[in-house]
Amino acid sequence: MFGIHAKGVYPIAPTPFAESGEIDWASTDRMVDWYREIGATGMTILGIMGEAPKLDGSEAVEFATRIIRRAQGLPVLVGVSAPGFAAMRSLARTVMDAGAGGVMIAPPPSLRTDDQIVGYYAQAVEAIGTDIPFCIQDYPLTLSVVMTPKVIQRIIMDNPSCVMLKHEDWPGLEKISTLRRFEAEGGLRHVSILTGNGGLFLDFEMERGVDGAMTGYAFPEMLVDVVRLSAEGQRDAAHDLFDAHLPLVRYEQQPAIGLAVRKYVLKRRGILASDAQRKPGSSITPAAKAEVEYLLSRLARRDPRAAKLV
Repeated sequence: MFGIHAKGVYPIAPTPFAESGEIDWASTDRMVDWYREIGATGMTILGIMGEAPKLDGSEAVEFATRIIRRAQGLPVLVGVSAPGFAAMRSLARTVMDAGAGGVMIAPPPSLRTDDQIVGYYAQAVEAIGTDIPFCIQDYPLTLSVVMTPKVIQRIIMDNPSCVMLKHEDWPGLEKISTLRRFEAEGGLRHVSILTGNGGLFLDFEMERGVDGAMTGYAFPEMLVDVVRLSAEGQRDAAHDLFDAHLPLVRYEQQPAIGLAVRKYVLKRRGILASDAQRKPGSSITPAAKAEVEYLLSRLARRDPRAAKLV
């Protein structure tokens, strides 16, 4: 269930494109079915990794609606960030009417002061409606907006419709501990915390008190297993599995080409028919592909799922 007690893994879904640049609907359906089969708790669409700014308004609605229907009750969180509140409200209301579980709002890069950030979220909530549950996206490495724990505390406490934090600050382990301390001391109501950054720090983030992951690694099964093992107290097993995937996780986290790497691996796994991005987009060189193939071959020695390629 999407809400303050949400746990597990909400993979950030890419938007599948054909070589022509059109949305690949067959790959979209296959991807949604796959997320359900591997044990994802929900999924997140139209995020940064989903190339959301490259879709026009009607495409975003059609894509979101199709996924929500295909998900058959699996909670879908929809990114609705937009330069203006009119577009944000329109998309948010439309996807909620279609059955979305909630929306995710990222701060615009122009925000600098604490009061500006808190004020922006108050205005965003006023625009979309207080009845829509929303997730804060805290991603300073890309968005250049730095939210301190105190700022996040203010946003959560000021807006009852805030039910989740997508935490992907880096380094961010101490921020997680601080937020959970605020909660333990009675200064912060509980919200779900899911983490991003490609899962790069998921092993210790789980131990700091997060509820799961919301990211786009090409082997989300690993994220599902690490979250489960950590919750079960199987610390060594969780770290062993995580460590086996870490070289590929790290490679995927390279700025500029990370999405290209991820889509390439998803194509090799048979989930996407093409690794194309809608222009403007990046691509990986033959040398980079060879490095990814080497990493996949090494990973297959420790996780047989990496050997099942097409």
